[in-house]
Amino acid sequence: MSLASTAPKAPGPSRGEPPRRAASKPRRSGLDRLGPLPWIAPAVLLILLVVLWPVYEMVHTSFLRISSSGFVRGSAGLDKYRKLFAESDLGHVLVSTVIWTVTVVGLTMVLSLALAQLFNQQFPGRRLTRWALIAPWAASVLMTAIGFKWMLNQTAGVLNTAMTDLGLISGPQDWLGKPSTAWPWMMFVAVFVSLPFTTYTLLAGLQTVPGEVYEAARVDGASTWQTYRKITLPLLRPAFLVGVVINLINVFNSFPIIWGMTQGGPSSATATTTVFMYQLKDTDIGESAAMSVVNFALVVVMVLAFLKASRWKEDES
Repeated sequence: MSLASTAPKAPGPSRGEPPRRAASKPRRSGLDRLGPLPWIAPAVLLILLVVLWPVYEMVHTSFLRISSSGFVRGSAGLDKYRKLFAESDLGHVLVSTVIWTVTVVGLTMVLSLALAQLFNQQFPGRRLTRWALIAPWAASVLMTAIGFKWMLNQTAGVLNTAMTDLGLISGPQDWLGKPSTAWPWMMFVAVFVSLPFTTYTLLAGLQTVPGEVYEAARVDGASTWQTYRKITLPLLRPAFLVGVVINLINVFNSFPIIWGMTQGGPSSATATTTVFMYQLKDTDIGESAAMSVVNFALVVVMVLAFLKASRWKEDES
């Protein structure tokens, strides 16, 4: 008898039983084939409707000739951009915007860094002062601007009344009627409403610094200034960059403060590019749209230039 005849045979289907098929993978339903798309679709749709569509309409409108009543009269080509760059007020508005943005963001970051350092220490009433700092952030920016406008009113403002009673000024001053005094007050209000967010951003960054790092620095004999410069500031850099970028965008596009206090006047003497854009809509909607496109481009270039200068990508890698 051969070995082949004695070897056990693999069990097979009995006579009359259909052959078994190999187990097949379960079929994926239609939703499974789409992967994560159903979950991210609402966010993508929201971005398309809220961000990309308005940008498209803004650019498209800047090439149209639109009547004062809102009817499209045909294509204007680049005429609206030529008209915009021929505006006599555009030059000083651009300069004012740069000064406004740099000054407000710079003061905000310096003061917020000092406040964050203070709130990171233990002292009586720390919780109360932290809550109090939220007030300018919780209130409406336009409401805050109008409140300061009433305080600075020439005839009934509390500032003129108090300073006159104290003998600091000889008579009521029109603080918002002259650019030389209106700009500093608007910058003060802008810093005032920007401090809470920036301070809490930097405070969150400070509280992520491990205490063991400071202990090691003290053991190595590092002074307070060396510890702050070599440890605190480098570790705080990500939070600092976030604060700067968000403040650059917010301050550059700031509209409620300036419009609520001076409406950019007299003429466009206290206007930034955002307020100037709004002023142009009363005379030419297409030119106003062209100013919007220029504003959008300036914001993108400004933020990209700052991120490049701060080497954001190198820090992330």
